[in-house]
Amino acid sequence: MSTGSVTNVVIAGLGGQGVLTCGDILAEAVFRSGADVKKAEIHGMSQRGGSVACDVRFGQNVRSPMVPPGQAHFLLVLKADQVQVAKPVLAEDGVLLTADDVNIEALANKRSLSVAMLGLLSRHLDIAERHWLGAISAVLPEKLHDANLRAFQIGRGEENKTAGQESTDE
Repeated sequence: MSTGSVTNVVIAGLGGQGVLTCGDILAEAVFRSGADVKKAEIHGMSQRGGSVACDVRFGQNVRSPMVPPGQAHFLLVLKADQVQVAKPVLAEDGVLLTADDVNIEALANKRSLSVAMLGLLSRHLDIAERHWLGAISAVLPEKLHDANLRAFQIGRGEENKTAGQESTDE
């Protein structure tokens, strides 16, 4: 998807779902691809399971980390009841991605949903798979690598691919 000079992504969910970690992985993958990236977090009531959002903006020259209302090109929502809360940030022609778009039953660990959602998002962005896989490995502890690399492949729709096997995309 060509989105002009800056791409805006908002990740939304509840505290404890991995929203902020998801934003860290996305920002790291973008950074590894060579783009300018800015990230902002809105914690809200995250300590009590309240709404949490993470804005990630990237492109050639990003000046602000905050995605203005109605300008998110992509909105990832990890919990269905947060769709209406977060939807005002989505652009009219933006893409809404929800947990319903992922085969959750295929996940070895349900806590890997946020990484599976990144796999889903990766189908829409021009970021090489090696950058995504490197970011997952850099951000998460080693003991979580296998489950999360597999979750990423599930989100990409590549359930039959092994976690360590990279595609040929550049």
